[in-house]
Amino acid sequence: MAIELMKVGIISCSGEELPGGTVSRIACRKVLDDLRATETVTICLPLFIAGDQGQREFASNYPTITVDGCDKYCAKKSTELLSGTPKKYILVPEILKRHGLEAPIHRRDLNEKEKAAADVVAEEIARAVDEVLNE
Repeated sequence: MAIELMKVGIISCSGEELPGGTVSRIACRKVLDDLRATETVTICLPLFIAGDQGQREFASNYPTITVDGCDKYCAKKSTELLSGTPKKYILVPEILKRHGLEAPIHRRDLNEKEKAAADVVAEEIARAVDEVLNE
């Protein structure tokens, strides 16, 4: 019998009105598709909020990491309300500030500097996944 690998649910901000939401989504996709593809799954925040039982059950039974693009903390607050406290929560502006990076100004088509900022955020998310899995 194969041993099932523990998965970490990544819950990304879905905010379109702020560039931080775009960075959040791009960084999360990089983690989900490239950096930690076998260790992570995505939880769709709109479906989660709308009541999708599968999304909520996963978030209740497996560790989650929320990634928010601004200090409204929509992903974190929704997770806390609907399934429990996330193992880790990440705020994009805090990461950018810690790394001395400028906040992005584009909401859709990020320039090269903004894409590089999303890569830094993705690396931080990947480290958080590793920390959760090693607890």
